[in-house]
Amino acid sequence: MLLLLIVLCPIAAAVLIMIGAPARATALFASIATLLMTLFALALFDRGVHEFQYISSFAVSTGWGINFAVGLDGLSLIMVLLAAIVTVAAIWFTDKIDKYEHAFYACLLLISGGAIGAFASLDLFFFYAFHELALIPTFLLIGIWGNDNRSAAAWKITIYLALGSFILLLGLILLYQSVPIAARSFDIRTLQEAAGQIAPEAQRHIYLILLIGFGILVSLFPFHTWAPDAYAAAPAPAAMLHAGVLKKFGLYGLLRLAIPLLPAGAHHWTNLLLVLLLGNIIYVGLVTIAQKRLDRMLGYSSVMHMGYIFLGIASANLLGVTGASILIFAHGLSIALLFAIAGEVRKRTNTMVLSDLGGLAKVMPLAGLAFGFGAFAAIGLPGFANFAAEVMIFFGAFRNGFAIERFHIFQVATVLALWGVVISAVYMLRAYRKVFMGALGERWRNLVDLRPGLRLPVTLLIVALLWFGFYPQSLVRILSPVLQTYLSTKQP
Repeated sequence: MLLLLIVLCPIAAAVLIMIGAPARATALFASIATLLMTLFALALFDRGVHEFQYISSFAVSTGWGINFAVGLDGLSLIMVLLAAIVTVAAIWFTDKIDKYEHAFYACLLLISGGAIGAFASLDLFFFYAFHELALIPTFLLIGIWGNDNRSAAAWKITIYLALGSFILLLGLILLYQSVPIAARSFDIRTLQEAAGQIAPEAQRHIYLILLIGFGILVSLFPFHTWAPDAYAAAPAPAAMLHAGVLKKFGLYGLLRLAIPLLPAGAHHWTNLLLVLLLGNIIYVGLVTIAQKRLDRMLGYSSVMHMGYIFLGIASANLLGVTGASILIFAHGLSIALLFAIAGEVRKRTNTMVLSDLGGLAKVMPLAGLAFGFGAFAAIGLPGFANFAAEVMIFFGAFRNGFAIERFHIFQVATVLALWGVVISAVYMLRAYRKVFMGALGERWRNLVDLRPGLRLPVTLLIVALLWFGFYPQSLVRILSPVLQTYLSTKQP
């Protein structure tokens, strides 16, 4: 019952807002209530088992075998926690909506509710349906309330993500049909019990389709060009929720379905995935350095860091996959913080061009401090959750679980990926210097800092990054049981 309340709370609040309830107050109350319930579920979570907990289920279509079923294991728990934290921050940073205020807050809550529902779903139908529910308000937020070039960005993200969703749907249908009839079910738990019964040849085809479908949703190279345009045009709260939470759906889907169900397919396409993820890290990283606008730089940096997570997933061992799971969580917090501060800078200066800014820390010290924490986390500075995750990914990838020879392609890929750390330091510190350091322009002398009320969401995001950075074991203990089970049959 507790998890059902967590899933339905944002959606119910969105409905109430659309029928006339006070928009901001209702959204804040619902987001805080969702976070508190999630923290309560975290406190009561049994960390020693890999089975799903807090299960709620009821039949929807007995003829098709579709059930509304939700449950949490260690992996889905940290995803729901990420969504709950970022939702509170995104709604708290929302201020002074000029038009359709009720619809704006309702869209934010539907993105949150859709993401939480997808992460908690135990049924393939609702796993897919909840994600689609979250995509629709994303398009609306960009198209109606977006910034410059919002129409083109809204169409671009619509076309890309609709294509990705269609390919993903095809992959899920093939996955369902490839399971022996006796074990065929929409229930993810039943499918996982049938792991190993899918023929290796079928695994190769299904995994490739799922990789492309999920990859488009995650902005895997070369399907990444929608993300920088969309995030640059999106309102800051929408960018926080999509880049911080909803984009992680594709990564979660690979961890939830592809790793345990299609190990032979994952092994077969490992080299392809390594080439593509290096495109994210090296090529997109260099493109990020060339950006002259803060919003587009953050958009490209988000795409780049997806490469690290793919590297951890591809490693196929407990250390690397655990690091990938933690980096999903850490990156969601850090990119949400960076987009939030960038949005506040845009409100006050009406520009995102790096050369037009400078010295803002003199008049916006809290914003400068918060952006600095977010930048340091994104770089992977020790003490932040991103650092702990990246260290696990690099070590896990270097001793890849599939490889048996002494020197293999994963070692080459890991060495190349390490250069991404240098690249990210270059573009992030450069952006921080151009925006907040240096001489203050005369036209910026009357700017005001973040309003006092924003200290709470800023503190929430920073404290979470630091807590799980200094104590990553708190996440490792939650993730280990389920990931050990997933990887126990990884060898084809």
